[in-house]
Amino acid sequence: MSWTDWVRGLEIEPSIYAADFSRLGEQLEAVMDAGAKIFQFDVGDGHFIEPITIGPIVLQSISPLVHERGGILDCHLMIETPWKHFDAVKKAGGDSVTVHYEVCEDLPGVIGQARELGLGVGVAFNPETNPDDVAEAAGELVDLVLCMSIHPGYSGQAFMPEAIGRIAELATLVDVPIQVDGGVGDDNAAALRDAGASLFVAGNAVFGDPDPAAAYRRLVEALA
Repeated sequence: MSWTDWVRGLEIEPSIYAADFSRLGEQLEAVMDAGAKIFQFDVGDGHFIEPITIGPIVLQSISPLVHERGGILDCHLMIETPWKHFDAVKKAGGDSVTVHYEVCEDLPGVIGQARELGLGVGVAFNPETNPDDVAEAAGELVDLVLCMSIHPGYSGQAFMPEAIGRIAELATLVDVPIQVDGGVGDDNAAALRDAGASLFVAGNAVFGDPDPAAAYRRLVEALA
């Protein structure tokens, strides 16, 4: 299985980082009942980004639930040495890893390591990074390119409007799905779609709502 099999067209990816961890299984099931299939799992190491977030232990606890419902766990590794953790992510039930362009001097080599484990692979880049550089380095080696529309780290940051132009530029440079992460909501999802994005990571917009399932459905409708 790969991203070609997983993606149904436009996908809202609820970001587990923003969930209520005292009710994590319940919230995941509710959102999956509403139609969610692909979840983003954000790993932060306290170095590449300031906060330490969640890791393989949490991933291992939820992957059986997500997988038995036909779901996918897309792991965004906001860490300095992502390649050191591919094996742990795979064993814990991760389906795909996204690494940051900014930390990978040998991006093709890092991508190859993930492929050897049977993981899907994406490359992410920060707001200060030139889309041209990422497209040139990643080429057709990855399954997706993630354009950050906030500075990676904390959930709940405001969307950076200039990301729309960066996505539009990226869409002229790559032939793989473009993912966007940070401040995605009902008010900007359509504009991001029109710019060229097809994978929309939504944290607070889903799990920050008293009814995450209803919030997920609203985002889907915003893209329709």
